[in-house]
Amino acid sequence: MGNATTSFAGRTWQLLELPALLLVPTVMLACAFLEVRATALMTMMVTVACLGLFLVGYDASRPTLRQIMPTVVLASVAAAGRVLFAAVPDVKPVSAIAIVAGATLGRRQGFMTGALAALVSNVYFGQGAWTPLQMYAWGMVGYLAGVLSDAGAFRRPWAVYAWGFASALLYGAVLNGWHVLGFLRPLTWQTALAAFVAGVPLDIVHGAATVAFLVLIWAGWRRAIERVVGKYDLGSARQ
Repeated sequence: MGNATTSFAGRTWQLLELPALLLVPTVMLACAFLEVRATALMTMMVTVACLGLFLVGYDASRPTLRQIMPTVVLASVAAAGRVLFAAVPDVKPVSAIAIVAGATLGRRQGFMTGALAALVSNVYFGQGAWTPLQMYAWGMVGYLAGVLSDAGAFRRPWAVYAWGFASALLYGAVLNGWHVLGFLRPLTWQTALAAFVAGVPLDIVHGAATVAFLVLIWAGWRRAIERVVGKYDLGSARQ
C-alpha cells in the first residue's frame, strides 16, 4: 500500500512539475501586463511556492541516500566555487556544475543542485528576497540541462557549451526581470529595455565563464559521475 501511495504521489507530481515551474515566468508576465505594483513581492511569494512544490515532489519520489549524495556533493562544490570566485563578478561555476548534474543525474537532480548551491552560498553572500529567485534561476539551468540531455541534445560537446552560454541569459532574464518589474519606476517599454540592455554585458561574461568552466569539467566529470551512476544503479533517480 505504501509503495502504491508513493508511486501515485510521484506520478501526480510528474503532472504538476512543469506547470509549477512555469508559474514563475507566467506570474511575472501577468504582473507586467496588468501593471501590478506589488510585482516584486508577488513574484517572490510565487517563487517560494514553486520551490516548495518542487521539494514536496522530490520528497514524494522517495530518493534513497545514495541517490541524494551525488546531488549534495555537486551542490556543495558549486556553492564553494561561487564563494571562491567571489572577487570576480559574474565568473561563477554554479551554472556549469548544475548543467553537469542535470545532464548526468537527471532534471530533478539538476534543479536541486542549482537551487541548493544558491541557498548555501548565500550564507556567505547574504540572504534576502533575491535568494528564492536565484534558487529558481539556477535550478532551471540544471533542470533544462536534464531535459535537453534526455532528448539527446548533448551528444556533442558544442551543444553543452551552447546551453552553458544560453543558460546565463536565462539566469539574467529571471533576475533582471524581477528587478525591472518589481523596482523600476516609471516602468515603460523604454526604461525596461534600457535596464535589460545594461545587464547584457554581465550576462555575456557569465555565459563565457560558464562555457569556460564546462570546457574544463564536462568530459571528466561526466565520465566520473556516469561510472558512479552505473556502479550504484542510480539511473532510476532520473525518472
